[in-house]
Amino acid sequence: MKTEIIPIGNSKGIRIPKVVLEQCGLSGTVKLEVKGDRLIISKGRKPREGWAEDAKRCHANGDDKLLWPEDMQDSFDDEWQWPGQKG
Repeated sequence: MKTEIIPIGNSKGIRIPKVVLEQCGLSGTVKLEVKGDRLIISKGRKPREGWAEDAKRCHANGDDKLLWPEDMQDSFDDEWQWPGQKG
């Protein structure tokens, strides 16, 4: 399928046929990426969409371990103060 780049105000755009949008499941906000000489349009994601599922998968795989030992966290928290905070 071919389409023309057309002027839209001070910008340029393309018309995407309704059937193509329906086939791709695109609506509302979309994500644009440039890879080489290609423009990729994909579904826009809401902030933090999928985080709950990712966290469950990390836990199931054992990938949710602390990277900083707990005893070091406690000593750091006891010694450090926010700027302007009184002891």
